[in-house]
Amino acid sequence: MTAPLTPPPPPHHQPSDNAHGWQAPPAGGAAGYAGYEKDGPGMKTEVRDAAVITVAVALAGVLLGVLWSWLAPHVPLVADDSAVYLKDTEGEQAIGVDGTFTLLALGFGVVSAAVVFLVRRRGGVPLVVGLALGGLLGSLLAWRLGVYLGPTQNVVAHAKAVGKGVTFSAPLKLGAKGALLAWSLGALVVHLGLTALFGPRDPDPYESPYSAFPPGPSAG
Repeated sequence: MTAPLTPPPPPHHQPSDNAHGWQAPPAGGAAGYAGYEKDGPGMKTEVRDAAVITVAVALAGVLLGVLWSWLAPHVPLVADDSAVYLKDTEGEQAIGVDGTFTLLALGFGVVSAAVVFLVRRRGGVPLVVGLALGGLLGSLLAWRLGVYLGPTQNVVAHAKAVGKGVTFSAPLKLGAKGALLAWSLGALVVHLGLTALFGPRDPDPYESPYSAFPPGPSAG
């Protein structure tokens, strides 16, 4: 007498995701989310762009130097037989020279920061460093160019050329060397503000990567 044959149990199937209304994420979905911060340009690209920005901003110092030599007030001098004197000892022309350079440099900082932000909205540390360094180099270039384009540095020869008792302009001089930082500081402040207001936002690290997927059909 033989034992009755028992039918084998049905194969065990793992529950499908679709049975619970879920949809499988696209291939590389979670990995792509985890690597979201790597979607931007690489470090080499950022450094190259920063170098280009540094050179471009620094070359704009030529225009700043021309404007400074043109718009800065002239300090009047007068000479006699023995020496050269300030014609107006209580005048504020020398302060105006420094103020003109500072205001122009701040304006150039605002414009350069706005242009850089429009060109590279994502930003980055190399870009900010390039913007600040370019502003400093541009200020140095503008300072030296403005002095070169202004009245001659040889005051004695100039006094002899114009004659005794004739008013002539003193050489262009930047007394407050701190004005050389105005361009960089203005550019950094404006760029930081634009980035905070209109720059791209980082993804929420606590948001589930599956929240962006549409819900599947509910189980009937």
